Order: sequence, then C-alpha cells, then structure tokens
Amino acid sequence: MQEALKIRHQRLKLLALVAVFAVPVIAAWVMVQWRIGIPEQRTAHGQLAPEVPQLAEWPLVEPYDTLDGGDWVLAFDCSSACAQEAERWWRLHRALGREAPRVTRLRVGGEGELLPGEVANQWFEVPDWQTPGRVWVLDPQGKVVLTYGREVEERDVMDDLSHLLRMNPDRRTAPELDDAQR
Repeated sequence: MQEALKIRHQRLKLLALVAVFAVPVIAAWVMVQWRIGIPEQRTAHGQLAPEVPQLAEWPLVEPYDTLDGGDWVLAFDCSSACAQEAERWWRLHRALGREAPRVTRLRVGGEGELLPGEVANQWFEVPDWQTPGRVWVLDPQGKVVLTYGREVEERDVMDDLSHLLRMNPDRRTAPELDDAQR
C-alpha cells in the first residue's frame, strides 16, 4: 500500500513538472491563435508607406542620402500654408527636448525663412506618392518609417517619434552598438 502511494506521488510530481513547462506554451499558442489577451494600446498613429522610396531616391532639386549620418528626419510637404506648417513642426521638434538633436526637419517646397534646425529643399518633380501637407518620418538610413496626412495631430506624431527615438539608441553616442552589429 505504501509503495503504491509513493508511485502515485512520483507520477504527480512528474505531471506537475510537465505542466510547469507545457502550460505557458499552450497559453501563448491560444493567445496568438485567437488574439486573446494581446494588448492593442501601443500602435503607431501613422501609416506604413512601403511605396515611398528612400530619401536618396526622392526627386529633389538637391538630392542627398541622409542629413547628418545618424539623424532621424521629419520631412514635411510645405506646398500650401507653409508658414503654419513650418511653425507647427518646429514646435514639435522643440518639444522633443533632449532628443531634439537627433532629428532634422526637412521642409520640401514653400518659401520663406528657415526656422532653427530646418533644412529646405524643393521638388524637382512632384512624385505621385506625395500629397499636400503630407509628413514623413525617416530613419537614419533614409527609409520612410511612417507617413501622416495633413489632418494629423502634432501629439500623435510626437508620440510615434518619441517611441522610435527611445527604442533606437543613438549610434553616435554608443559606438559599442556599431561593433556589436559587425
């Protein structure tokens, strides 16, 4: 009798050990399959735009790859209401605080004074993917990460840009990250 209880106790231990490892795997599979318990609150406000080429391929009067070899770029079309658009994105740039030096604003089109931290350029030929008032966030390699329409709130762009800067450390101040990539 004592021997049967000991064997049952050992089997229960084995089942408990298997459950410790199997239950999380099964729970994760159920979450992925039926989208149960997956948080939805962290999504980008902008849209992905795979059809927009890299910055070096944009039809600009003065083409270039990147602006500062590591800066993120906030590019905006300034073909209408340029003064208001430039002011709007300048305020957002200032609101980035200590992360502001990692971002360069590229104003495409429009006339007038350049605001601090802004680079101006003109369309050599207006591409079909461009619409008036469009805003693009580009990574340091010149790839378009997100795009926004004219009606976007500055706070939404600020949230997305802050998140991108936080998740992607500055390679110029952390050279050990470059060594790890090689």
